[in-house]
Amino acid sequence: MRILLVEDQQSLGTWLCRALDNAGILVDWVDNARSALASIGRGTHDVIVLDLGLPDQDGQELLKVLRDQDANTPVLVLTARDFLAEKVRAFHSGADDFLGKPFDLEELDVRLHALLRRARGAEAARLTCGPLSYDLGIQRFAISGDALNLTPRESAVLRVLLQHAGEPMSKQQILERVVSDEKDIHPEAVEVIVHRLRKRLDGARVRITTIRGLGYALEAA
Repeated sequence: MRILLVEDQQSLGTWLCRALDNAGILVDWVDNARSALASIGRGTHDVIVLDLGLPDQDGQELLKVLRDQDANTPVLVLTARDFLAEKVRAFHSGADDFLGKPFDLEELDVRLHALLRRARGAEAARLTCGPLSYDLGIQRFAISGDALNLTPRESAVLRVLLQHAGEPMSKQQILERVVSDEKDIHPEAVEVIVHRLRKRLDGARVRITTIRGLGYALEAA
């Protein structure tokens, strides 16, 4: 999962980036509304976490503008303004969830995954494609119930493909969701990881297909 964090408090932003990265969630962090709108326009995030107290624009107003640009990406409002009127206003403006500060990191993690599942139309705490499943709670892949042991990079790429099962994902789109700095890995390295994943999935009635000109798609065989 890759999220956009819109938070102007430097200490909190730094801590959240580090903590969520350790939890397997990639974070793009901006500290003002202008940068947030530029990032949202690229459409590479699974969830947006929005603080309301921004220096250049009220977060509630930014939320309305955001919804005009992007009606689908889930938005979790994260703010110290934890009172009913502010919550009601946020939900009317297009928020999908609301979490007051201070908060527990584990609760934020659970809420982020719940928003992602809801956005993908999944009801259970698992992502599935044929016999392949990913348990969001324990962050583990399995094939027909048997654990599938993967390297961190293999797991990250397969998780992206599973989250977008049946949908072609280009190498660039995959990279944007598995590394925080695209300089860390070359797009061609995705080919190597996909090749290894195909070997691991061989005979499992689920496959990674190449769609010419579009990218890779995970499909039940």
